[in-house]
Amino acid sequence: QVQLVESGGGLVQAGGSLRLSCTASGSIFSIYSMGWYRQAPGKQRELVANIISGGITNYADSVKGRFTISRDNAKNTVYLQMNSLKPEDTAVYYCKVVLGTRARVADYWGQGTQVTVSS
Repeated sequence: QVQLVESGGGLVQAGGSLRLSCTASGSIFSIYSMGWYRQAPGKQRELVANIISGGITNYADSVKGRFTISRDNAKNTVYLQMNSLKPEDTAVYYCKVVLGTRARVADYWGQGTQVTVSS
């Protein structure tokens, strides 16, 4: 069984910073990618950033230059450092991990953490 635990969300003023973290635990054989998505009210869930094997990163255009994704392989943890936050970054942020267990390779999602940026 696999669990993802997220932390780090909260309320911050525009221009401020937050750091999200997500740790995967359980019967994990291999992690293929780790990433962050977000969903604002009335909008579809969208990719914010991800990091795949080899350390290759991808970012949504809207966060390039402001957000940084990183990964600690020893801890099975992915981080999202968010700087220069804007009100339009307000959303529930979800961690997504693609990993393999004994039985299969599958996507696993965290429970979500609220990020609210006030103007």
